[in-house]
Amino acid sequence: MKERYIEFQHDGDTLEAYLAYDEHQDRTLPGVMISHSWRGRSEFECDKARTLAALGYVGFAVDLYGKGVLGENPEQSTALMQPFIDDRSKLQQRMVAALETLKAQSEVDATRVAAMGYCFGGLCVLDLARIGTDLAGVVSFHGLLNPPGNTSARKIKSKVLILHGNDDPMAPTEDVVAVQKELTETGADWQLHSYGNTMHSFTNPQANDPSFGTVYEPTADARSWRTLVQFLNELFIRP
Repeated sequence: MKERYIEFQHDGDTLEAYLAYDEHQDRTLPGVMISHSWRGRSEFECDKARTLAALGYVGFAVDLYGKGVLGENPEQSTALMQPFIDDRSKLQQRMVAALETLKAQSEVDATRVAAMGYCFGGLCVLDLARIGTDLAGVVSFHGLLNPPGNTSARKIKSKVLILHGNDDPMAPTEDVVAVQKELTETGADWQLHSYGNTMHSFTNPQANDPSFGTVYEPTADARSWRTLVQFLNELFIRP
């Protein structure tokens, strides 16, 4: 497997992405961008990029906060995330810059790209779809679902997959109902899988705080990954 780090710029900030792909491939490959949780890009997202590379994709774990910036506790993570929650236009522009960086890589078939994200990253990729970005699909793992408020007239071009814990306090039932209504009204090709008895961060083995609503759930983790793989197969039927 080949891997490298790629710097890119946005709005005066130096950002860094981690790229992984199978060096034995002799043609360009579909690219899958991975957007991180509220902490920032960590080994968790890089490991997902490597797993995707083993499946025949270019995995691209993007950094939205700045090169080397990572929250060490909930307070730091909140402080890093909140400016983007408050300015969704900036978040959307930064995601587009990251996506264009992925498309520019020589190993990537720029006509076949998707994006996936975890928690805050789920919101990020949903916003990419909401602004009408031209990509094959987006996948949200236990993502925040609240709309940005600046996309009501946009048409969603990408297929949308939402993987949700039914007991997630950060994406309550009213948000689930609202996002389904929003996606239906845009005419999007969407699906939502809700896992019972499952809280936020259900894919993260380190999550173990029921009082905060973040608990790892191995069955939902495995089921959601299988659903992702099936979704990517649907998007990218490789010759």
